[in-house]
Amino acid sequence: MLKRTKIVATLGPATDSKESIQSLIEAGANVFRLNFSHGDAQDHINRAKRIRDIARELNTYIAILGDLQGPKIRVARFKDDKIELIKDAQFIIDVSLDKEGGTINSVGSSYTTLPQEVSTGDHLMLDDGRIQLEITDIIGTQVVTKVLVGGELSNNKGINLKGGGLSAPALTEKDKEDIKTAAQIGIDYLAVSFPRSAEDIHLARQLLKDAGGDSALVAKIERAETVNDHDILDSIILASDAVMVARGDLGVEIGDAELIGVQKHIINRTRELNRVVITATQMMESMIHNPIPTRAEIFDVANAILDGTDAVMLSAETATGDNPAKTVQAMANVCVGAEGQTLAKTSNHRIDINFELIDEAIAMATMYTANHLTGVKAIISLTESGSTALWLSRIRSGMPIYALSRSIETLRKVALYRGVEPINFDPTALARHDVNRLAVEELRSRGYVKDGDLVIITKGDSMGALGGTNAMKVVKVGAVN
Repeated sequence: MLKRTKIVATLGPATDSKESIQSLIEAGANVFRLNFSHGDAQDHINRAKRIRDIARELNTYIAILGDLQGPKIRVARFKDDKIELIKDAQFIIDVSLDKEGGTINSVGSSYTTLPQEVSTGDHLMLDDGRIQLEITDIIGTQVVTKVLVGGELSNNKGINLKGGGLSAPALTEKDKEDIKTAAQIGIDYLAVSFPRSAEDIHLARQLLKDAGGDSALVAKIERAETVNDHDILDSIILASDAVMVARGDLGVEIGDAELIGVQKHIINRTRELNRVVITATQMMESMIHNPIPTRAEIFDVANAILDGTDAVMLSAETATGDNPAKTVQAMANVCVGAEGQTLAKTSNHRIDINFELIDEAIAMATMYTANHLTGVKAIISLTESGSTALWLSRIRSGMPIYALSRSIETLRKVALYRGVEPINFDPTALARHDVNRLAVEELRSRGYVKDGDLVIITKGDSMGALGGTNAMKVVKVGAVN
């Protein structure tokens, strides 16, 4: 059984070698994430080349996702590298303090407008919420707090305002330079961290275009204000090509108790709006050091799959963990198990919607036929841009979708779509009457279908034209014409 849900694996020191990358692909990774928070431009260029060389050797298509750092608001550094904060103690964040001069009493921050953007009674969450502070006073450059939840605090840990509201722009100067690197690499997906509105996505797209790139953009949903207003969330989704449920910072800002409901809404709404969705953060965190996941982690991954996520993502588990390939394999096993459930195969997607695009209407008709006609074993989407394959993949189904395209960029892009398998195939080089037969033969030669199976083919009259899908045909393997 083919795995339908895609796996995004983050590369890092534990997975830099050719052997490591190959082992992740063989275990089930479909997309590799380059975290621009770490390393320099040349590091990312080298990793991207390594990924593509290995994918070519393995005759497979792997997408590369570049993840911009964004405006991570942090405490500065401590004289002794770390301190231990005690519950009920006073602790001051002073934006004018020496950036290397932090003590048990106070620490600096490069986010100089913090005192103007917070109020007494607000809660600051440090180090992904492990440290919690209540603001008791604001005196000039000092934010005076009381420690609600103490613990160890070390250099450069992040600061979040519970409930959101900090005004840091989504794209920093570092991000703008990294966008140029992403364009140079020809990255397939570029993730924008902490977008506040659709305008942040539009700006990133323009900067990418100016740098000569045309990557698909992923909006990382991690600010409270973007999920508290459904209109803002919808506008960000529509401005993007994909969305990431970035549960780390988002959970800190809205509270973990609210996170599961918000995750379900984001996944559902993203699919309704015909975009791709990735669920991320701590999905198999225990496997950084342990050889098997906890049951809670298995349930977490399976829950996201049953909600309809296109992809599940691994971060430190594969970047710095002890068991990268085992973690991917464990996640792949959960994917296949969850996808076998009835809930993962039923859908009312856009059932009451009128379509304005012919190719989207063809895709919906195809999926209805595939789910209700006995004997259908596969769908072939002859696609130039990948749009038809995307629309096909919005319908929950157990039916494999094979995206046949001559475009390498398209084949890498659809590697992120749930249930879609990319296959290199150039219909423009064939006689028109041979296209269906040879497309089906491509699947049969790989063992995906056999004589007597029914296959649905979607294609356009004008082969090679973007957005040209206007036909659906049901054919029987072994009797194709």
